[in-house]
Amino acid sequence: MRLGKIYRNYVRNNLFVKIILVFSLIVVLTIITLSCLLYDFMSASIRRSELQEQKEAMDRVNRYLEQKYESLQADVQDIYRSSVLANNVAYLLKHSYQEYIQFTLNENAVGNAGAANALDYFASVHDSDADIRNVIVYSSEMQQMYVYGASGTPKLYRTDATHSYIPDMMSLEGPNAATPNVWIRKTIGQWDTRLYSMRARINDKNTLKNIGQLLIYYDSEMIRKALPQNSAGVKGEILVLAGGGQVMFDSSGLYYGRTYPYFDRINSLKEEGTLAEPSYISTLSQSDAGYTVVGVMPKRELAKSTAPLMRTIVLISSVCIAFAIVIPSLVVIRISRRTNKIVRFMKKVEGGDLGARLQDDRDDELGQISKSFNEMVEELSRTIDREYKAEIRLKRTELAALQARINPHFLYNTLEAIRMRAMSRGAEDVAEMIYSLAALFRNSVRANAECPLGEELEMCRLYLELFRIRYKDKFSYEIDCDPRLAALSVPKMLLQPLVENYIVHGLEPRRADNRIRIEAALHGDLVAIRVWNNGRPIDPDRLGQIRASLNAPEEEGNAFGLRSVHSRLKLVYGPEYGIELASGASGTEVTVRFPMKTEEKGADEDHV
Repeated sequence: MRLGKIYRNYVRNNLFVKIILVFSLIVVLTIITLSCLLYDFMSASIRRSELQEQKEAMDRVNRYLEQKYESLQADVQDIYRSSVLANNVAYLLKHSYQEYIQFTLNENAVGNAGAANALDYFASVHDSDADIRNVIVYSSEMQQMYVYGASGTPKLYRTDATHSYIPDMMSLEGPNAATPNVWIRKTIGQWDTRLYSMRARINDKNTLKNIGQLLIYYDSEMIRKALPQNSAGVKGEILVLAGGGQVMFDSSGLYYGRTYPYFDRINSLKEEGTLAEPSYISTLSQSDAGYTVVGVMPKRELAKSTAPLMRTIVLISSVCIAFAIVIPSLVVIRISRRTNKIVRFMKKVEGGDLGARLQDDRDDELGQISKSFNEMVEELSRTIDREYKAEIRLKRTELAALQARINPHFLYNTLEAIRMRAMSRGAEDVAEMIYSLAALFRNSVRANAECPLGEELEMCRLYLELFRIRYKDKFSYEIDCDPRLAALSVPKMLLQPLVENYIVHGLEPRRADNRIRIEAALHGDLVAIRVWNNGRPIDPDRLGQIRASLNAPEEEGNAFGLRSVHSRLKLVYGPEYGIELASGASGTEVTVRFPMKTEEKGADEDHV
């Protein structure tokens, strides 16, 4: 239930939260996918590199063993190359030790200085390679062995078939590379498990009959010299297996002295399988010597190699996800705040607060929306002021002029009755005044907010006519209007308050030359209406007060008529338009300026 509320409040109705969530999901999935692909690619590369290093190490071990095998074969070939040495070796293997000694003594006695000594030759074979632990020369006919050890002096061991299985073992065909035979170990007392043997058959050079064998026991640990110097960095195990799974070399040292337990699986598996654990398997066979070099790379070892890579990729991916989410989220949050601010101000305007304004100076899309919103609200305010406030001010001006709300029909009828009575008595001037007053009342109570300038000037004339009749020869007026402006629409009662202001404040009944002049002219696209009178000049201080009060809020009192005209001009035409007031010894002049609309100008010219 709580999760549903959180979803409704913060996700379902919040566009920016949805954007952040969708963007974050896409980023996370993309980075995780790329990271997995990168990890697979790099781990495969590491695996290939590790396996390649192991194969190179196997090849080095194989070359090392081939070198030992070829060296053994070369030693036997050296026997065949020298007839004297070949005859000497053949005599050694076909006769007893005492007979061979007697033979060498006889050779020396007859002065055969070039006679070779087979025992010395095999001793030189033992001394020629530091990796050799034992050199064994076996005689098939005599069933005896000459064994060279660390001392370099051969020991003779009799191995007749009645007391040993060595003759039977030596007669069998088998691989040339193997581990030392247990019967030979027992006979010569060699129980070091870290040995491997290489053997070669020795034949009689003349009859080609097999007369014995040459066996060499090598130290298995010396094979490590064939491994790279940084052998610690080679992962997995490298083994050298003879036929039947005998362990000639084991880099781990676990299987010396016993048969490799997974030998049967090696030939059946291809590149990977399960031995002691799931592993990658590589093999390299040597057909002549009969051994196999095996490389075993446990997958666990490779996993350890790729673990730092995994940690690095996870770390980098986490940092990338954090940056890819946090930075765009901060940007989206800032945009969300600005958008929410715009929404709040729109709600304020919707509630009627037209004074609300957005403060955003940026030039991006939201900044442009804010500026357009402010301009729209200002235009709306101006429209309301023009349409409604202008109408309200007009009504207030009409009320101020009428001074009371009177039934128009009753007023017209009453004034018409008075006018007819005055005419019946011969008071034509009174009747004319009543007629002008009735016309003024009719115009003031009309509902129209605008009227032609010609009609407005006619209302001013009727108003002035009332006072001309009243003051007879002490007052005169003059009205001059450009014919092109006669049909121009202007706010109703635009000029009458100015004329009334002069009658109330400027006219001097004691003077005989009171005069007022109204002049309407067109200057380009600007209409200028000047109302001049020669009444009492306005005191400079008072003139300053009146000018300052033109922009003050409307209220009843002094200069109400001037403020009303000035305010309506600004509302209808713009804040740069209004009235100008000047007064001096030559008289007082009020100038009204406002633009002439293009369409109205064309209509006026057609009318003229």
